[in-house]
Amino acid sequence: MALLGNLIARSLQVRKQFKLPVASPITYQKHTLRQLLEKGQYTAFGKHYGLGDILSKDLDFVAAFKKKVPVHTYNEMYDQWWYRCQNGEENVTWPGKVKYFALSSGTSESASKHIPVTNDMLKSTKKVGFKQLYSMTDFDIPPVAFQKGVLMLGGTTTLFEKKGYYEGDMSGISAKNMPRWMSNFFYKPGQKISQRPKWEDRIKLIIRKAPQWDVATICGVPAWVQIVMEEVIKYHKVKNIHEIWPNLSIYIHGGVSFEPYKESFKKLLGRPIEFIETYMASEGSFGFKARPGDHGIKLVLNAGIFYEFVPFNSDNFDEDGNPKQNPKTYLINEVKEDTDYAVMISTCSGAWRYIIGDVIRFTDAKEGEIAIVGRTKQFLSLCGEHTSVDNMNKAIDTVSKKLGITIREFTVAGFSYENLFAHRWYIGCDDPKVDAATVRKIIDDTLCEINDDYAVERTSALKEVFVELLPNDIFYDYMRSIGKEGAMNKFPRVLKNGALKKWETFLKEHHVV
Repeated sequence: MALLGNLIARSLQVRKQFKLPVASPITYQKHTLRQLLEKGQYTAFGKHYGLGDILSKDLDFVAAFKKKVPVHTYNEMYDQWWYRCQNGEENVTWPGKVKYFALSSGTSESASKHIPVTNDMLKSTKKVGFKQLYSMTDFDIPPVAFQKGVLMLGGTTTLFEKKGYYEGDMSGISAKNMPRWMSNFFYKPGQKISQRPKWEDRIKLIIRKAPQWDVATICGVPAWVQIVMEEVIKYHKVKNIHEIWPNLSIYIHGGVSFEPYKESFKKLLGRPIEFIETYMASEGSFGFKARPGDHGIKLVLNAGIFYEFVPFNSDNFDEDGNPKQNPKTYLINEVKEDTDYAVMISTCSGAWRYIIGDVIRFTDAKEGEIAIVGRTKQFLSLCGEHTSVDNMNKAIDTVSKKLGITIREFTVAGFSYENLFAHRWYIGCDDPKVDAATVRKIIDDTLCEINDDYAVERTSALKEVFVELLPNDIFYDYMRSIGKEGAMNKFPRVLKNGALKKWETFLKEHHVV
């Protein structure tokens, strides 16, 4: 392992000395779309929408593609096309037969989604992974870190064999297709532990075996990684995680905003480490933070994914966050900073003009760097207050800093109240000294300061804001009760409709509120 690690570290340093030629973002994206159309034209989807005709005519094939192929949600892609892949049919939306389906752990809907994962998408994910590895030479990371273990806190890597395909967590699919040198020498906790189906069993073994591994990199969703580190520290009776893993230098995270967790994470460390955000989903690996400092996630534009960006406004989406027909879309060279966009992708897994549900904002349009600010179905606008997940994260971060407390989880719901409207915040806090009225005021004041629409509605239709302080364990117990416990599952920041009713019922049954 040491020899291989030294070789990797030296290779990264050598590569850093060379400046590779780089094309413009739109050049990469046009080339990607052309490749997708060329491979997709002979599929059932391609024949139905005439993807080959788009390429054969002397016209703007990007504009023709946007005109001929409609926008799809998951339900539309699955109900019309992807179910046929599950039934063993070949060449449905991508050449060949789909061998894997990722069970999405998305937070917008309770039922798991079945996302096709093709061999081309596995190659794309590896390509993005290697690009990220190369980019780390620009960070202040000691070379020894590249010689040590990588702890991946994902879902179970056990895949379930169905009739003609395998399904499971995306982390399991990735682990099954991981390069052997990575799996044998660097990957922790190893296949024997990661294949255990129960999250609790995996965590117990990780906690006990932690001192046996020399971990330099941790990957996973912040809430669950924090729990694991706290338990390791507690079990082994040490002051901080660096007493167990002295070479820990990198934390790679994604899926939710890291801001609410950042201060409490630092308390678990013995020294500063690099926090690097990635943008990954069951549909693919989209990008990563490529520059140190206060920079966003850089989209990878030449890895089999074609992007369109849909302004997230009432012209393009209804009040429930569903896309309207023929929404206005922009390419990577047309986007503006400080505008919220829903992400739409066409991919080498056979997704075509597919709304994935994320809302992003370009922090640096020229560099193609973004921040994830919410979900198309996770926002509150009962009366025009337009409160995004990004707004909510900033409010919680302000509470944490002003009161010096740790808030791991929270969720918000909107409802009718005295002929007008109200918000109710459910906040995880184990500190009995914290006063709900104080938290409420900080949240309300912060949102009024950063969101003009919210401030206006607080003087009229948004009559009240309520805060319920709950033990953190209540959130995790609820996730366990709906079968979504574990490192790849995120608690939804906004609860609506059926999901809200389930949550309220759970709280009543447990006599919490």
